[in-house]
Amino acid sequence: MIRPTVGMVLAAGRGERLRPLTDTIPKPMVPVVGKPLLDHAIDRLLAAGVERVVVNVHHLGDQIAGHLRGRPEIVISREDTALETGGGVTQALPLLGDEPFFAVNGDSLWLDGAAPALDRLAAAFDPARHDAMLLLQKTVSAVGYEQNRGDFLIDQAGKPRRVGSGEVAPYLYAGVQILAPHLFAGAPPGAFSLNRIYDQALASGRLGVLVHDGEWYTVTDEAGLAEVRAQLDRRRSRR
Repeated sequence: MIRPTVGMVLAAGRGERLRPLTDTIPKPMVPVVGKPLLDHAIDRLLAAGVERVVVNVHHLGDQIAGHLRGRPEIVISREDTALETGGGVTQALPLLGDEPFFAVNGDSLWLDGAAPALDRLAAAFDPARHDAMLLLQKTVSAVGYEQNRGDFLIDQAGKPRRVGSGEVAPYLYAGVQILAPHLFAGAPPGAFSLNRIYDQALASGRLGVLVHDGEWYTVTDEAGLAEVRAQLDRRRSRR
């Protein structure tokens, strides 16, 4: 098993659908259950044994950098222009090193099931067979997820494929993954989506997937944020 010791939190996006809130606060800094979404992601990575966390910033990046200042395990990757998810990871590669690393979206929040999701992801990732390993979530139990089409189907052999035209897939990408740096060897300059990297790994048969066995929440717009907060408040009140 390869256990990554480096992780990245993707925190550079504008959070357009959460405006006007995100006009003055970066989306990863929006508080949920007493602390920013960003801190939830970082805490999960550190609990999984990650020793260095790279956080990319662009929109209102000084707020994020200021929030994290003084933490020696955090490294900031500043983007002068928005590079999207794939471009952001590509720029950060010199900070991420030569080994597979965790990458986590800054606006997703998950609760672990029987075992920590990052531990399960690391156990499932085999560098001899995989260039990327994605955590998937069942669409029917995703809190804050507005669509119903999903992203992936999984065959009987455990192999993923993209949802096709007119199809509905039972799984969505949960914003948590392990990536091998060599996947980015032919990456284009500038902004591009990580979907390009996933499709590359999928075409070569080296994209692995793992279905999350816990709870998963995503913040999309103000209504979604209210739903996530309400659901988590109800969960806490039942304890």
